[in-house]
Amino acid sequence: MSTLKRKCCTMTEVEFYYSDIWSKVKLLLKDNKSIPAPVYTTYFDDTSLVFLNGEKAIIRVTYDLQKMVLLQKIDAIKEAMLELGYVISDCDIQLANSQQEKQSAGLDHSFRDKMLADYTFDNFIVGPSNKEAHSAALACAFNPGRFYTPLFIYGNSGLGKTHLLNAIGNYIKDNDPSKKVYYTASVDFVTAVADSTKDGSIEAFKTALKRVDVLLVDDIQFIAGKEKSHEIFFTVFNELVNNKKQIILTSDRDPAEIKGLEERLISRFSSGLTVGLDSPEFETSLAILKYRLENQSYDLTMIDDDVLSYIATNFSKDVRKLEGALNRLLFYSIQFGNNQRIDFRVALGAFKNSGSSAEKNEISVNKIKRIVSDYYGLTKQQLTSNSRTKNIANARHIAMYLSRKMLDLSFLKIGEEFGKRDHSTVISACEKVETLSKKDIQYKNLLNELEKQIIQT
Repeated sequence: MSTLKRKCCTMTEVEFYYSDIWSKVKLLLKDNKSIPAPVYTTYFDDTSLVFLNGEKAIIRVTYDLQKMVLLQKIDAIKEAMLELGYVISDCDIQLANSQQEKQSAGLDHSFRDKMLADYTFDNFIVGPSNKEAHSAALACAFNPGRFYTPLFIYGNSGLGKTHLLNAIGNYIKDNDPSKKVYYTASVDFVTAVADSTKDGSIEAFKTALKRVDVLLVDDIQFIAGKEKSHEIFFTVFNELVNNKKQIILTSDRDPAEIKGLEERLISRFSSGLTVGLDSPEFETSLAILKYRLENQSYDLTMIDDDVLSYIATNFSKDVRKLEGALNRLLFYSIQFGNNQRIDFRVALGAFKNSGSSAEKNEISVNKIKRIVSDYYGLTKQQLTSNSRTKNIANARHIAMYLSRKMLDLSFLKIGEEFGKRDHSTVISACEKVETLSKKDIQYKNLLNELEKQIIQT
Protein backbone atom coordinates (compact mmCIF):
# COMPACT_ATOMS: atom_id res chain seq x y z
CA MET A 1 0.00 0.00 0.00
CA SER A 2 1.29 3.42 -0.93
CA THR A 3 2.23 5.81 1.87
CA LEU A 4 1.22 8.91 -0.05
CA LYS A 5 -0.73 11.30 2.15
CA ARG A 6 -3.68 13.39 1.07
CA LYS A 7 -4.88 16.74 2.45
CA CYS A 8 -8.46 17.90 2.24
CA CYS A 9 -9.05 20.63 -0.34
CA THR A 10 -12.56 22.04 -0.28
CA MET A 11 -14.12 24.75 -2.40
CA THR A 12 -13.78 27.20 0.49
CA GLU A 13 -10.04 26.57 0.67
CA VAL A 14 -9.65 27.09 -3.09
CA GLU A 15 -11.56 30.38 -2.95
CA PHE A 16 -9.45 31.48 0.02
CA TYR A 17 -6.32 30.55 -1.95
CA TYR A 18 -7.38 32.80 -4.85
CA SER A 19 -8.49 35.60 -2.51
CA ASP A 20 -5.17 35.59 -0.67
CA ILE A 21 -3.19 35.82 -3.91
CA TRP A 22 -5.36 38.59 -5.33
CA SER A 23 -5.21 40.70 -2.17
CA LYS A 24 -1.40 40.69 -2.45
CA VAL A 25 -1.58 41.53 -6.17
CA LYS A 26 -3.89 44.46 -5.46
CA LEU A 27 -1.47 45.87 -2.88
CA LEU A 28 1.23 45.92 -5.57
CA LEU A 29 -1.16 47.48 -8.08
CA LYS A 30 -2.17 50.12 -5.53
CA ASP A 31 1.49 51.15 -5.25
CA ASN A 32 1.99 51.11 -9.02
CA LYS A 33 2.68 54.66 -10.21
CA SER A 34 1.00 54.00 -13.56
CA ILE A 35 -2.33 53.52 -11.75
CA PRO A 36 -3.53 56.75 -10.06
CA ALA A 37 -5.15 56.32 -6.63
CA PRO A 38 -8.67 57.35 -7.80
CA VAL A 39 -8.43 54.89 -10.71
CA TYR A 40 -7.36 52.09 -8.40
CA THR A 41 -10.15 52.81 -5.88
CA THR A 42 -12.84 53.07 -8.57
CA TYR A 43 -11.87 50.22 -10.89
CA PHE A 44 -9.46 47.81 -9.15
CA ASP A 45 -10.56 47.60 -5.54
CA ASP A 46 -13.83 45.78 -6.23
CA THR A 47 -12.42 42.90 -8.29
CA SER A 48 -11.62 39.28 -7.57
CA LEU A 49 -9.47 36.44 -8.86
CA VAL A 50 -11.65 33.42 -9.77
CA PHE A 51 -9.14 31.17 -11.50
CA LEU A 52 -5.38 30.70 -11.75
CA ASN A 53 -3.14 28.02 -13.17
CA GLY A 54 0.36 27.93 -14.61
CA GLU A 55 -0.72 29.75 -17.76
CA LYS A 56 -3.81 31.82 -17.14
CA ALA A 57 -5.61 34.05 -14.64
CA ILE A 58 -9.29 35.03 -14.73
CA ILE A 59 -10.35 38.23 -12.96
CA ARG A 60 -14.00 39.03 -12.26
CA VAL A 61 -15.37 42.57 -12.55
CA THR A 62 -18.92 43.90 -12.17
CA TYR A 63 -19.43 46.31 -15.10
CA ASP A 64 -18.19 47.04 -18.62
CA LEU A 65 -16.18 50.21 -17.92
CA GLN A 66 -14.32 48.39 -15.14
CA LYS A 67 -13.44 45.65 -17.62
CA MET A 68 -12.19 48.17 -20.20
CA VAL A 69 -9.89 49.85 -17.63
CA LEU A 70 -8.38 46.58 -16.40
CA LEU A 71 -7.80 45.41 -19.98
CA GLN A 72 -5.58 48.47 -20.45
CA LYS A 73 -3.53 47.44 -17.40
CA ILE A 74 -3.00 43.75 -18.24
CA ASP A 75 0.78 44.21 -18.32
CA ALA A 76 0.76 45.77 -14.85
CA ILE A 77 -1.33 42.86 -13.55
CA LYS A 78 1.06 40.31 -15.09
CA GLU A 79 4.05 42.12 -13.58
CA ALA A 80 2.44 42.09 -10.12
CA MET A 81 1.67 38.39 -10.48
CA LEU A 82 5.24 37.73 -11.58
CA GLU A 83 6.60 39.62 -8.57
CA LEU A 84 4.70 37.16 -6.38
CA GLY A 85 6.07 34.20 -8.34
CA TYR A 86 3.08 33.52 -10.61
CA VAL A 87 4.02 33.43 -14.29
CA ILE A 88 0.97 33.77 -16.55
CA SER A 89 0.82 34.19 -20.32
CA ASP A 90 -2.90 34.96 -20.49
CA CYS A 91 -5.17 37.12 -18.33
CA ASP A 92 -8.95 37.26 -18.90
CA ILE A 93 -11.17 40.00 -17.50
CA GLN A 94 -14.71 38.64 -17.22
CA LEU A 95 -17.97 40.31 -16.30
CA ALA A 96 -19.81 38.70 -13.39
CA ASN A 97 -22.68 36.52 -14.65
CA SER A 98 -21.40 36.59 -18.22
CA GLN A 99 -22.07 33.47 -20.31
CA GLN A 100 -18.36 32.71 -20.49
CA GLU A 101 -17.99 33.05 -16.73
CA LYS A 102 -21.02 30.85 -16.13
CA GLN A 103 -19.50 28.14 -18.28
CA SER A 104 -16.08 28.41 -16.66
CA ALA A 105 -17.55 28.55 -13.18
CA GLY A 106 -19.64 25.51 -13.93
CA LEU A 107 -16.57 23.55 -14.97
CA ASP A 108 -14.55 24.82 -12.01
CA HIS A 109 -17.34 23.66 -9.70
CA SER A 110 -17.21 20.23 -11.34
CA PHE A 111 -13.46 20.05 -10.76
CA ARG A 112 -13.98 20.51 -7.06
CA ASP A 113 -17.13 18.67 -6.09
CA LYS A 114 -17.20 15.62 -8.39
CA MET A 115 -13.86 14.21 -7.28
CA LEU A 116 -14.33 11.40 -4.78
CA ALA A 117 -12.16 12.45 -1.85
CA ASP A 118 -12.12 9.01 -0.22
CA TYR A 119 -10.36 7.41 -3.18
CA THR A 120 -6.60 7.88 -2.75
CA PHE A 121 -3.40 5.97 -3.42
CA ASP A 122 -3.07 5.63 0.31
CA ASN A 123 -6.06 3.28 0.60
CA PHE A 124 -5.64 1.40 -2.67
CA ILE A 125 -4.52 -2.18 -1.97
CA VAL A 126 -1.87 -3.25 -4.48
CA GLY A 127 -1.43 -6.84 -5.68
CA PRO A 128 -0.41 -8.73 -8.84
CA SER A 129 -3.86 -8.18 -10.36
CA ASN A 130 -3.53 -4.38 -10.33
CA LYS A 131 0.17 -3.64 -9.82
CA GLU A 132 0.81 -2.50 -13.40
CA ALA A 133 -2.21 -0.17 -13.45
CA HIS A 134 -1.31 1.25 -10.02
CA SER A 135 2.27 1.93 -11.10
CA ALA A 136 1.17 3.70 -14.30
CA ALA A 137 -1.44 5.76 -12.43
CA LEU A 138 1.11 6.83 -9.83
CA ALA A 139 3.57 7.87 -12.54
CA CYS A 140 0.90 10.09 -14.16
CA ALA A 141 -0.01 11.63 -10.81
CA PHE A 142 3.62 12.29 -9.90
CA ASN A 143 4.47 14.01 -13.18
CA PRO A 144 1.32 14.79 -15.24
CA GLY A 145 1.81 14.76 -19.01
CA ARG A 146 5.39 13.49 -18.80
CA PHE A 147 5.14 9.72 -19.01
CA TYR A 148 1.91 8.31 -20.45
CA THR A 149 -0.78 10.37 -22.11
CA PRO A 150 -3.30 9.10 -22.62
CA LEU A 151 -3.28 6.43 -19.94
CA PHE A 152 -6.10 3.97 -20.65
CA ILE A 153 -7.17 1.71 -17.75
CA TYR A 154 -9.65 -1.07 -18.49
CA GLY A 155 -11.25 -3.92 -16.57
CA ASN A 156 -14.57 -5.28 -15.37
CA SER A 157 -16.76 -3.38 -12.94
CA GLY A 158 -15.64 -3.30 -9.33
CA LEU A 159 -11.91 -3.81 -9.84
CA GLY A 160 -10.69 -0.31 -8.90
CA LYS A 161 -10.71 1.80 -12.09
CA THR A 162 -12.69 4.64 -10.53
CA HIS A 163 -10.55 4.45 -7.40
CA LEU A 164 -7.32 4.90 -9.39
CA LEU A 165 -8.81 7.68 -11.52
CA ASN A 166 -9.82 9.70 -8.46
CA ALA A 167 -6.54 8.89 -6.68
CA ILE A 168 -4.67 10.49 -9.57
CA GLY A 169 -6.80 13.64 -9.44
CA ASN A 170 -6.68 13.93 -5.66
CA TYR A 171 -2.90 13.50 -5.57
CA ILE A 172 -2.33 16.15 -8.25
CA LYS A 173 -4.67 18.65 -6.56
CA ASP A 174 -2.95 18.14 -3.22
CA ASN A 175 0.59 18.45 -4.51
CA ASP A 176 0.08 21.15 -7.16
CA PRO A 177 -3.05 23.28 -6.53
CA SER A 178 -2.25 25.34 -9.63
CA LYS A 179 -3.08 22.36 -11.86
CA LYS A 180 -6.60 22.46 -13.28
CA VAL A 181 -8.04 18.95 -12.90
CA TYR A 182 -11.32 17.98 -14.56
CA TYR A 183 -13.01 14.72 -13.56
CA THR A 184 -16.18 13.52 -15.27
CA ALA A 185 -18.08 10.36 -16.02
CA SER A 186 -18.59 10.00 -19.77
CA VAL A 187 -22.38 10.03 -19.25
CA ASP A 188 -22.06 13.47 -17.64
CA PHE A 189 -19.80 14.58 -20.47
CA VAL A 190 -22.43 13.60 -23.05
CA THR A 191 -25.07 15.50 -21.06
CA ALA A 192 -22.84 18.58 -20.80
CA VAL A 193 -22.27 18.53 -24.56
CA ALA A 194 -26.02 18.33 -25.20
CA ASP A 195 -26.84 21.10 -22.70
CA SER A 196 -24.13 23.48 -23.93
CA THR A 197 -25.21 22.86 -27.54
CA LYS A 198 -28.78 23.81 -26.65
CA ASP A 199 -27.88 27.01 -24.80
CA GLY A 200 -25.28 28.13 -27.35
CA SER A 201 -22.25 27.80 -25.07
CA ILE A 202 -20.59 24.85 -26.79
CA GLU A 203 -17.58 26.89 -27.93
CA ALA A 204 -17.02 28.19 -24.38
CA PHE A 205 -17.36 24.60 -23.12
CA LYS A 206 -14.69 23.39 -25.56
CA THR A 207 -12.41 26.31 -24.73
CA ALA A 208 -12.69 25.62 -21.01
CA LEU A 209 -11.88 21.93 -21.51
CA LYS A 210 -8.87 22.72 -23.68
CA ARG A 211 -7.42 24.75 -20.80
CA VAL A 212 -7.37 21.92 -18.28
CA ASP A 213 -4.09 20.36 -17.24
CA VAL A 214 -5.48 16.95 -16.33
CA LEU A 215 -8.55 15.35 -17.92
CA LEU A 216 -10.03 12.31 -16.13
CA VAL A 217 -12.91 10.50 -17.84
CA ASP A 218 -14.56 7.47 -16.25
CA ASP A 219 -16.32 4.77 -18.34
CA ILE A 220 -15.41 6.32 -21.68
CA GLN A 221 -17.28 3.49 -23.46
CA PHE A 222 -20.56 5.34 -22.89
CA ILE A 223 -19.71 8.02 -25.45
CA ALA A 224 -19.87 5.28 -28.12
CA GLY A 225 -22.49 6.13 -30.74
CA LYS A 226 -22.76 9.75 -29.61
CA GLU A 227 -21.65 11.61 -32.73
CA LYS A 228 -21.55 15.13 -31.28
CA SER A 229 -19.69 13.96 -28.17
CA HIS A 230 -17.19 12.16 -30.41
CA GLU A 231 -16.54 15.37 -32.31
CA ILE A 232 -16.07 17.51 -29.20
CA PHE A 233 -13.94 14.93 -27.39
CA PHE A 234 -11.72 14.37 -30.44
CA THR A 235 -11.02 18.11 -30.70
CA VAL A 236 -10.31 18.50 -26.98
CA PHE A 237 -8.22 15.32 -26.88
CA ASN A 238 -5.92 16.47 -29.70
CA GLU A 239 -5.48 19.92 -28.15
CA LEU A 240 -4.51 18.51 -24.77
CA VAL A 241 -2.13 15.90 -26.16
CA ASN A 242 -0.43 18.48 -28.38
CA ASN A 243 0.07 20.69 -25.31
CA LYS A 244 1.48 17.74 -23.31
CA LYS A 245 -1.42 17.70 -20.86
CA GLN A 246 -2.39 14.56 -18.98
CA ILE A 247 -5.37 12.44 -20.04
CA ILE A 248 -6.53 9.33 -18.16
CA LEU A 249 -9.48 7.26 -19.37
CA THR A 250 -11.18 4.18 -17.96
CA SER A 251 -13.38 1.61 -19.65
CA ASP A 252 -14.74 -1.89 -19.14
CA ARG A 253 -12.76 -3.10 -22.14
CA ASP A 254 -9.76 -2.46 -24.39
CA PRO A 255 -10.21 0.55 -26.74
CA ALA A 256 -10.31 -1.66 -29.84
CA GLU A 257 -13.26 -3.60 -28.40
CA ILE A 258 -15.57 -0.65 -27.68
CA LYS A 259 -18.40 -0.98 -30.18
CA GLY A 260 -19.69 2.24 -31.73
CA LEU A 261 -16.47 4.16 -31.16
CA GLU A 262 -14.97 6.01 -34.14
CA GLU A 263 -11.72 4.58 -35.50
CA ARG A 264 -9.94 7.89 -35.05
CA LEU A 265 -10.80 7.84 -31.32
CA ILE A 266 -9.72 4.21 -30.96
CA SER A 267 -6.41 5.17 -32.56
CA ARG A 268 -5.95 8.13 -30.17
CA PHE A 269 -6.89 6.08 -27.11
CA SER A 270 -4.39 3.38 -28.07
CA SER A 271 -1.55 5.82 -28.71
CA GLY A 272 -0.44 6.07 -25.08
CA LEU A 273 -0.30 3.27 -22.51
CA THR A 274 -3.10 0.74 -22.05
CA VAL A 275 -3.18 -1.29 -18.83
CA GLY A 276 -5.70 -3.78 -17.47
CA LEU A 277 -7.10 -4.67 -14.06
CA ASP A 278 -7.99 -8.24 -13.14
CA SER A 279 -9.96 -9.85 -10.31
CA PRO A 280 -8.00 -9.76 -7.05
CA GLU A 281 -6.13 -12.96 -6.22
CA PHE A 282 -6.44 -14.58 -2.79
CA GLU A 283 -3.63 -12.65 -1.07
CA THR A 284 -4.88 -9.29 -2.35
CA SER A 285 -8.47 -10.13 -1.38
CA LEU A 286 -7.31 -11.05 2.11
CA ALA A 287 -5.34 -7.79 2.41
CA ILE A 288 -8.39 -5.79 1.31
CA LEU A 289 -10.58 -7.47 3.94
CA LYS A 290 -8.07 -6.81 6.72
CA TYR A 291 -7.64 -3.20 5.65
CA ARG A 292 -11.41 -2.60 5.63
CA LEU A 293 -11.72 -4.11 9.12
CA GLU A 294 -8.83 -2.04 10.48
CA ASN A 295 -10.31 1.07 8.87
CA GLN A 296 -13.52 0.44 10.84
CA SER A 297 -11.43 -0.01 14.03
CA TYR A 298 -12.50 -3.66 14.19
CA ASP A 299 -10.44 -5.97 16.40
CA LEU A 300 -8.98 -8.57 14.02
CA THR A 301 -8.56 -11.02 16.90
CA MET A 302 -12.39 -11.20 17.05
CA ILE A 303 -12.65 -12.94 13.68
CA ASP A 304 -11.16 -16.33 12.79
CA ASP A 305 -8.56 -16.42 10.02
CA ASP A 306 -10.42 -19.23 8.24
CA VAL A 307 -13.49 -16.98 7.99
CA LEU A 308 -11.52 -14.29 6.17
CA SER A 309 -9.94 -16.97 3.98
CA TYR A 310 -13.41 -18.29 3.15
CA ILE A 311 -14.59 -14.85 2.03
CA ALA A 312 -11.37 -14.16 0.07
CA THR A 313 -11.77 -17.50 -1.73
CA ASN A 314 -15.48 -17.32 -2.56
CA PHE A 315 -16.19 -13.62 -3.15
CA SER A 316 -13.13 -12.32 -4.98
CA LYS A 317 -14.60 -11.73 -8.42
CA ASP A 318 -14.44 -8.01 -7.71
CA VAL A 319 -13.73 -5.69 -4.80
CA ARG A 320 -17.34 -4.56 -4.42
CA LYS A 321 -18.55 -8.15 -4.02
CA LEU A 322 -15.75 -8.79 -1.55
CA GLU A 323 -16.66 -5.78 0.58
CA GLY A 324 -20.37 -6.62 0.32
CA ALA A 325 -19.71 -10.10 1.71
CA LEU A 326 -17.75 -8.63 4.60
CA ASN A 327 -20.54 -6.16 5.38
CA ARG A 328 -23.09 -8.99 5.34
CA LEU A 329 -20.97 -11.01 7.75
CA LEU A 330 -20.55 -8.13 10.20
CA PHE A 331 -24.27 -7.32 10.05
CA TYR A 332 -25.19 -10.96 10.66
CA SER A 333 -22.78 -11.24 13.59
CA ILE A 334 -24.42 -8.23 15.26
CA GLN A 335 -27.99 -9.41 14.63
CA PHE A 336 -27.64 -13.14 15.28
CA GLY A 337 -24.22 -13.74 16.77
CA ASN A 338 -24.55 -11.40 19.73
CA ASN A 339 -21.64 -9.43 18.25
CA GLN A 340 -19.20 -11.93 19.74
CA ARG A 341 -16.24 -13.67 18.11
CA ILE A 342 -16.94 -14.51 14.47
CA ASP A 343 -16.10 -18.15 13.79
CA PHE A 344 -16.84 -20.37 10.82
CA ARG A 345 -20.24 -21.33 12.23
CA VAL A 346 -21.32 -17.68 12.16
CA ALA A 347 -19.95 -17.30 8.62
CA LEU A 348 -21.94 -20.29 7.35
CA GLY A 349 -25.08 -18.77 8.84
CA ALA A 350 -24.38 -15.41 7.20
CA PHE A 351 -23.91 -16.92 3.74
CA LYS A 352 -26.40 -19.77 3.98
CA ASN A 353 -28.71 -18.50 1.25
CA SER A 354 -26.29 -16.38 -0.73
CA GLY A 355 -22.61 -15.83 -1.31
CA SER A 356 -20.84 -19.12 -1.87
CA SER A 357 -23.92 -20.91 -3.21
CA ALA A 358 -24.51 -18.04 -5.60
CA GLU A 359 -20.88 -18.23 -6.61
CA LYS A 360 -21.26 -21.90 -7.54
CA ASN A 361 -24.09 -21.05 -9.92
CA GLU A 362 -22.24 -18.09 -11.35
CA ILE A 363 -20.97 -18.26 -14.90
CA SER A 364 -17.18 -18.10 -15.18
CA VAL A 365 -14.49 -18.98 -17.72
CA ASN A 366 -13.59 -22.05 -15.67
CA LYS A 367 -17.21 -23.21 -15.72
CA ILE A 368 -17.39 -22.73 -19.50
CA LYS A 369 -14.14 -24.68 -19.91
CA ARG A 370 -15.49 -27.51 -17.75
CA ILE A 371 -18.84 -27.80 -19.55
CA VAL A 372 -17.29 -27.67 -23.04
CA SER A 373 -14.41 -30.05 -22.23
CA ASP A 374 -16.85 -32.55 -20.65
CA TYR A 375 -19.07 -32.41 -23.73
CA TYR A 376 -16.13 -33.18 -26.04
CA GLY A 377 -14.57 -35.73 -23.69
CA LEU A 378 -11.50 -33.57 -23.09
CA THR A 379 -9.71 -32.11 -20.10
CA LYS A 380 -9.62 -28.38 -19.35
CA GLN A 381 -5.84 -28.57 -19.80
CA GLN A 382 -6.31 -29.74 -23.39
CA LEU A 383 -8.44 -26.67 -24.14
CA THR A 384 -5.58 -24.39 -23.14
CA SER A 385 -2.82 -26.54 -24.67
CA ASN A 386 -0.98 -25.92 -27.93
CA SER A 387 -2.66 -28.92 -29.58
CA ARG A 388 -4.21 -28.15 -32.97
CA THR A 389 -6.06 -31.42 -33.52
CA LYS A 390 -9.48 -30.77 -35.01
CA ASN A 391 -11.53 -31.98 -32.03
CA ILE A 392 -9.55 -29.92 -29.50
CA ALA A 393 -9.40 -26.85 -31.74
CA ASN A 394 -13.19 -26.93 -32.32
CA ALA A 395 -13.87 -27.23 -28.60
CA ARG A 396 -11.41 -24.44 -27.84
CA HIS A 397 -13.04 -22.13 -30.40
CA ILE A 398 -16.49 -22.78 -28.92
CA ALA A 399 -15.27 -22.16 -25.38
CA MET A 400 -13.67 -18.89 -26.48
CA TYR A 401 -16.85 -17.85 -28.28
CA LEU A 402 -19.05 -18.63 -25.28
CA SER A 403 -16.66 -16.76 -22.98
CA ARG A 404 -17.04 -13.72 -25.19
CA LYS A 405 -20.82 -14.03 -25.59
CA MET A 406 -21.81 -14.96 -22.05
CA LEU A 407 -19.25 -13.00 -20.05
CA ASP A 408 -18.47 -10.18 -22.49
CA LEU A 409 -14.78 -10.54 -21.69
CA SER A 410 -12.16 -8.72 -23.74
CA PHE A 411 -10.38 -10.68 -26.46
CA LEU A 412 -7.14 -10.04 -24.60
CA LYS A 413 -8.53 -11.54 -21.38
CA ILE A 414 -9.93 -14.59 -23.20
CA GLY A 415 -6.56 -15.13 -24.87
CA GLU A 416 -4.88 -15.14 -21.45
CA GLU A 417 -7.41 -17.68 -20.16
CA PHE A 418 -6.80 -20.05 -23.09
CA GLY A 419 -3.05 -20.55 -23.02
CA LYS A 420 -1.98 -16.91 -23.33
CA ARG A 421 -3.04 -16.72 -26.97
CA ASP A 422 -2.92 -13.50 -28.97
CA HIS A 423 -6.17 -11.51 -29.07
CA SER A 424 -6.25 -11.79 -32.89
CA THR A 425 -6.42 -15.58 -32.49
CA VAL A 426 -9.45 -15.19 -30.23
CA ILE A 427 -11.13 -12.82 -32.68
CA SER A 428 -10.61 -15.31 -35.50
CA ALA A 429 -12.01 -18.19 -33.37
CA CYS A 430 -15.12 -16.22 -32.42
CA GLU A 431 -15.74 -15.23 -36.05
CA LYS A 432 -15.46 -18.87 -37.17
CA VAL A 433 -18.00 -20.04 -34.59
CA GLU A 434 -20.35 -17.16 -35.44
CA THR A 435 -20.18 -17.98 -39.16
CA LEU A 436 -20.75 -21.71 -38.63
CA SER A 437 -23.73 -21.08 -36.35
CA LYS A 438 -25.43 -19.13 -39.14
CA LYS A 439 -24.80 -21.82 -41.77
CA ASP A 440 -25.32 -25.05 -39.80
CA ILE A 441 -28.49 -25.50 -37.75
CA GLN A 442 -27.07 -28.52 -35.88
CA TYR A 443 -24.01 -26.51 -34.90
CA LYS A 444 -26.29 -23.70 -33.67
CA ASN A 445 -28.30 -26.20 -31.63
CA LEU A 446 -25.06 -27.48 -30.11
CA LEU A 447 -24.15 -23.96 -28.99
CA ASN A 448 -27.62 -23.46 -27.53
CA GLU A 449 -27.36 -26.74 -25.61
CA LEU A 450 -23.96 -25.81 -24.17
CA GLU A 451 -25.24 -22.38 -23.13
CA LYS A 452 -28.21 -24.04 -21.41
CA GLN A 453 -25.90 -26.38 -19.48
CA ILE A 454 -23.64 -23.52 -18.43
CA ILE A 455 -26.56 -21.47 -17.12
CA GLN A 456 -28.36 -24.30 -15.35
CA THR A 457 -25.50 -26.37 -13.97
